[in-house]
Formats: sequence, structure tokens, C-alpha cells
Amino acid sequence: MTRQSHDQFAKEYLEELLTPLGTIKKSEKVKSEVQEIDVWFEPFSSENQEELPLGLLGKMAKTSCLFEPFRNPPSEIEIRSCLLKLYAVHGGIVRKSKRENRTISESELPVLWILTPTFSARMLQGLGANEPEENWCKGIYFLPNILKTVIVVIHQLPINEETLWLRVLGKGGTQKRAVEELTELPEQNPFRENLLVILANWRKNLELRDNLSTDEEEVIMNLSPAYLQQIEEWKQEGKQLGIQEGRQEGRQEGELSLITCLLEARFGTLDAELSSLVEKIAEISISERTQLLLSLANLSRQELVERLRK
Repeated sequence: MTRQSHDQFAKEYLEELLTPLGTIKKSEKVKSEVQEIDVWFEPFSSENQEELPLGLLGKMAKTSCLFEPFRNPPSEIEIRSCLLKLYAVHGGIVRKSKRENRTISESELPVLWILTPTFSARMLQGLGANEPEENWCKGIYFLPNILKTVIVVIHQLPINEETLWLRVLGKGGTQKRAVEELTELPEQNPFRENLLVILANWRKNLELRDNLSTDEEEVIMNLSPAYLQQIEEWKQEGKQLGIQEGRQEGRQEGELSLITCLLEARFGTLDAELSSLVEKIAEISISERTQLLLSLANLSRQELVERLRK
């Protein structure tokens, strides 16, 4: 998958989670060359900061920071590009403090958090990264203090509520499990509804592309639980994304489009037999339909046909 597609999703996702805690500077450019910082976050003062269930991400957001999420492990050049942006930001802050005739402490300078699904031991060694510090979990690697940079290896994070929001940015089974956990959050969770919409939109945007890569097909499958959940909630509320509220026809089209896309991702272009199954799948109950669609990766064509006949 292209880095641009994941960037857009990751920006929206992190902004949704961090906005209650502080200020997001969107698409901030650095002056050394035209480069955009993915997410530049400034927390509110401690007395104004809400206590939100963000776990490890909330801990990172206690101080000013930059987030650079990667869909695939960054190369040496990409790591240096992230560092270049960080130090350009530092330079701008220092220059501003001089103009205002005030001193600035190291603690006021943002920390760079590089989020990557995996990362090689060779790269960690080359960067001089250290094992997780006290009070930080596995998968967090601090570069020497003077660099103010931390590598977060998402697939190494422990699987618990504290790491959920970061694991959604992973890949493969890690992302799939995290998305399923997100759909199971209680409805009163302050982030659940909006994040399901963001995930569903990412999946829908991928649907519209031609010649999907293997990675993009995997993302579509990983995001299916969130999309299915949204379809059901839209149905219950009489809403469909991008369609006027209460339009039954629009809801049905959304369901049929989802089922068709999932079948194409699994079996390729649909022939007459497979096309005839789309409406049959849409007619079964939501619980049975969800279970069937989530198990597609393990079903052969014949098994799917037989299962629907029964």
C-alpha cells in the first residue's frame, strides 16, 4: 500500500484521539525543504487536560511531540528524514524564544515518536536504541537522550487495553485483532463511534481503487469488522455514510457493495455463480453474515457455496 494512503488514515486517527488533550498543528511544513510533519501535538496545560482512556498513547502525549507513523518499517533514509523534521521544529522554537527574549529548556522541545509495525535488530543497534526504560512497556526503544527520539515497534507491544490505540496502526494479525477489540468497546467510550467511522472510510476509499496490492487487500479484510459494525449501526439509526438519512435503498447498496468487495478480495473477479451469492449473503442475519464474512479467508469457493445452500 502506498505510504500516502496510510498517512492520511493515521493523521485522522491520531488527531481524533489527541484533540481532547491538546492542539494539533495540521500539515505543518519545515523550512529546510518542503516536508510535512504527520502529527505535531501540543498538550493542554495539566489543569485543563482531560483524563481519557488512551493508555500508552496518552502517556506519550503528556508532553509536546511529533508522531511519524509508518505502514512499513522505515529505512535509514526515512529515519534521517524524520530526525531532520524534528530538529527543524526545534530550531524554529529556539529562534522564537530568542525573539521573545526568553530562555527555553530541553523539556519544552518536542519528542519524536516513530511508529512502525516491525523493526530489525540491526536498525535498532545502528541507531543506538536502548531497551525500554522503567515504566515503559516492551516495544518502546529510546534513542540516546540528546536525540529526543523514540522508536515504537507496534507488533512487540503487549496485547492489552493500554496499547489498543497504537496496535490499530499495526499490520496483519496485530491490526485485525486490535480492530476487533475496538468494535467491542462499550458504546459510551468517547472515541469508539468516531474511530469506527474513520476506519470505515479508510476501507471504503480502498474499495474504490483499481489493481489493489496484496497489502491493500489485507487492510480491507482487517478493517471489515469495523465496517460491518458501522453498517449495522447505520442501519439501526437509519443512516448511511454519504447518503441522506433514512434511505433504505442506500443502506442496501452499502451492504451489497461491502459483500461484493470482500468476495472479490478473496476470489478475484466474480463470475455469475459468485455474483448470485451476494444477495443471498445480504439476506441472512447480521450475526451470521458477520461470522461468514470474517471467515472468508479460510473458505474455499465450494465450501462457501455449500454453506449458503445449507
